[in-house]
Amino acid sequence: MNAAFTTVKELQKMDPVFGQLSFDDHEQIVFCNDKDTGLKAIIGIHNSVMGPALGGTRMYNYANEWEALNDVLRLSRGMTFKAAITGLNIGGGKAVIIGDAKTQKTPELMRKFGEFVHSLSGRYITAEDVGMETKDMDTVRDVTPYVTGISESRGGSGNPSPVTAYGVYLGMKAAAKQQFGSDVLSGKKVLVQGIGHVGETLVDYLTKEGAIVTIADINEEKLNEVGAKYHAAIFRGDDLYSADVDIYAPCAMGATLNDNTVYKIKAKVIAGAANNQLADENVHGAILQERGILYAPDFLINAGGIINVYAELAHYDKAEIMRKTENIYNTTLEIFDFALANNMTTHHAALTIAQNRIYQRKIENNKK
Repeated sequence: MNAAFTTVKELQKMDPVFGQLSFDDHEQIVFCNDKDTGLKAIIGIHNSVMGPALGGTRMYNYANEWEALNDVLRLSRGMTFKAAITGLNIGGGKAVIIGDAKTQKTPELMRKFGEFVHSLSGRYITAEDVGMETKDMDTVRDVTPYVTGISESRGGSGNPSPVTAYGVYLGMKAAAKQQFGSDVLSGKKVLVQGIGHVGETLVDYLTKEGAIVTIADINEEKLNEVGAKYHAAIFRGDDLYSADVDIYAPCAMGATLNDNTVYKIKAKVIAGAANNQLADENVHGAILQERGILYAPDFLINAGGIINVYAELAHYDKAEIMRKTENIYNTTLEIFDFALANNMTTHHAALTIAQNRIYQRKIENNKK
């Protein structure tokens, strides 16, 4: 049932949290409210078998609370598998703040959010995500140590976006090697949807390699700025998903691969930074496979950001951050091979390997 058309009476008959497909056995959901600052937030802790739940905070002007809940459930679940597939000893969590980051975010609101994070005593460690900046994490750090991605001047790892973009770029190259026989992107037509911090850096990498880049974004001013800066074409067509390109890179919000788009896509590779790109990971992943479109699992190739912020917890340096991020290339190729050998979608292959690692750790924990 579509939440947008759910009446109050219908909602009362449903299981609005535990009954959601995206709930997927979450350990804890925390609803945070503060009248004075206007804070309305939800923290999702999906799984802590591998360690404390780590994941960014997203501030977005959701259409309704149901949409926000579903987003935090999907995002925190994805963080569990992102950490596991990357080999990090950390669990999966995420937070969303309901509101317009440009007009409603204040230092007071961020400090109050930090207090809620602190109340969880380290079960959830936050970081930067959509609608957040490094300075916001610094504000949260004023009230709790359970935050990563703070300024380098304060001993943190800084903005994770450039490392995220680098990992996506390497994952894209691995996908090109698998699909086209070469990881050289020079001359390849790439459509980047969403040119925020990560998307713009990805455009930079692609442009330097000689890819033919087209960009799309709802922010017209940013679109023109990035287009001029990197000499990238701006998509002006009616249907972005039918664009004649080799590679489609979704780098904005999730679920762009859905019933309305999955049959339109002409690209032979999908590799982007957005979380939860498949609206239904079973249905739409299978359709892409049937159509011969290679999908690079999002929670694998966009893991550079969590590698970057995890460095603050594991105490490794920039060189180790880049080494771990560069390994995304090899892991992506391994996932493709595993998917072929086991006749499954690439998403299911990545999920299976991540789940197996969590299961093995759970067995080890039970023996202690």
